[in-house]
Amino acid sequence: MKIEAGVLGATGMVGQQLVRLLENHPWFELKWVAASERSSGRKYSEATSWRLAWPMPAAARDLLVDDCQPGRGPQLVFSGLDARAAAGIEPEMARCGHIVVSNASSFRMEQDVPLLVPEINPDHLKLVPGQAARGWKGMVVTNPNCSTITLTMTLAALERRFGLKRVLVTTMQAISGAGYPGVPSMDVLGNVIPFIKNEEEKIEAETRKIFGLLSGDRVADADMAVSAQTNRVPVLDGHTMSISVELKQGAGLEDLKQAWREFRGVPQQRRLPSAPAQPVMVMEEPDRPQPRLDVEKEGGMATFVGRARPCPVLHYRFVAMGHNTVRGAAGAALLNAELMKSEGMF
Repeated sequence: MKIEAGVLGATGMVGQQLVRLLENHPWFELKWVAASERSSGRKYSEATSWRLAWPMPAAARDLLVDDCQPGRGPQLVFSGLDARAAAGIEPEMARCGHIVVSNASSFRMEQDVPLLVPEINPDHLKLVPGQAARGWKGMVVTNPNCSTITLTMTLAALERRFGLKRVLVTTMQAISGAGYPGVPSMDVLGNVIPFIKNEEEKIEAETRKIFGLLSGDRVADADMAVSAQTNRVPVLDGHTMSISVELKQGAGLEDLKQAWREFRGVPQQRRLPSAPAQPVMVMEEPDRPQPRLDVEKEGGMATFVGRARPCPVLHYRFVAMGHNTVRGAAGAALLNAELMKSEGMF
């Protein structure tokens, strides 16, 4: 029997991706959708301004949108809420016994909440029992910022094999990352906006936590230095980033490419349903990856890396790209839940 699942913030962009990805999922079945009071009581098809290229799943169309109230939905709920709403709703859901798999930033940096990328730090799930001290009968597990996921997926193989001292990253982030309606067209068309509120701080802090070592009931942040600059660009889906790294151990360019190609984690070992068989894909073409050509490959769950070459300041530089609302958001939450189930957490 499939496990019943619900989606908080189901009418938003991340919520819509969650609804889409849950269609015909082998382990989970969407039974409940919740959103703000203005949508409550309406059919999902009526309450949602569907913005995805895929048709709305038939099983979701007639679901009645409920309030985001604890105890109203299944035990397992995926959260596509914005940070402000999540800060109040998610802990109440956890207190009432719900398993909240969240895309929101509200609890990512809390010491007792895993900031999870299953290929990188599955052991951080050991933080969850400490949440009982909050009076939670359930739990909250988070996935990182959409840019952080793409960045850390490309860094993980290098950190694992060579170690990392310093990382410089400049992002070119798609407009879908701002939700809908997002950035006004008069601001972004034919333009680059060199500021995304709190984004640089999130990337820097989250990366160090993800690569941090679990020590008892806490994570000691990794000692790597991370410097981020973020930009919004007129691209629909797919965050692209230019990355330079300084390694702790010497390595040749082909060593880096081999590390990326061979990189695997627990999701691949266990063949979790949403896990890409090859999580980091190396592109040899001189002008790739590109969002328009590559973002939908591997169902949006792989990370693409290209233009790897020596760096005259640090050791190496390269370009990475990932789907920000799939692997960077809804797909990340789904993969987290699959890992949790494979660990027997529900």
